[in-house]
Amino acid sequence: MPDQSSAARLDPDQLLASMDRALAQRPPGDVWVFGYGSLIWRPGFDPAGRQMARVRGYHRSLCLWSRINRGSPDDPGLVFGLDRGGNCRGVVLQVPEDQLRPVFHDLWQREMLMDSYLPKWLTCATPDGDVKALAFVINRQASGYTGELQEQHLLDIVRRARGRYGPCMDYVMDTAQALRDCGIRDRRLEHIVRQLQQDPHAAL
Repeated sequence: MPDQSSAARLDPDQLLASMDRALAQRPPGDVWVFGYGSLIWRPGFDPAGRQMARVRGYHRSLCLWSRINRGSPDDPGLVFGLDRGGNCRGVVLQVPEDQLRPVFHDLWQREMLMDSYLPKWLTCATPDGDVKALAFVINRQASGYTGELQEQHLLDIVRRARGRYGPCMDYVMDTAQALRDCGIRDRRLEHIVRQLQQDPHAAL
C-alpha cells in the first residue's frame, strides 16, 4: 500500500515552471496531446481535431495509486499510466496554438499536481503520418507508482476502491468502452474487464 506521507505535491510555482518547460519544447503551431486513459472520454477541453495514434516504447498500465479521484487515502484505487515497454494505441487531441496556455494550465492542474507523471513529447503514428504529441508518462520514482501488481490484487483494488469521481471500476470500464468505441482493442485491458465481469459481487 502506498505511503501517503511521501507523496510530493508541486506548489504553484513548480507547476507553472513544469508547464513552461514543456511548452518551450513543443513543435511550432497547433499541438497534439496523446490520450490513453480518461483523456479519451473526458478530455476537459474541446479538441480542434482527433486522430487514432500509436506510441511505441510505452504501454497502458494500471500502475498509479489514486488516493482522491478513484480511491481514498486509506483505500486507494488505481489509474492508468503510460509505462515503458511495448506499444500503446490511443488518440491524439489537437490543441489550437492560441489556446495552448489555458488548455495546458487545466491539464497540469489535472495531471501534474503530484509528481506522478513526466510530460514528454513522443512520436505518435497516425493515419496521416507521425506527429509529436505531449504524453503524460508515469514517473517510476514517484511514491504513487505501483510497479507490477499481481492480477488478483489489482482486481481486488479495482472492485473495492471509490473516490471523488466515483468507483475505480467505473473508470476502468469507461476507459475500455471508450477504446472500443474508437476501434481499439487492448488485449490486456479486455482481459482485466472480463475478470471483473465474472465477479458476481462486482457493481457493473
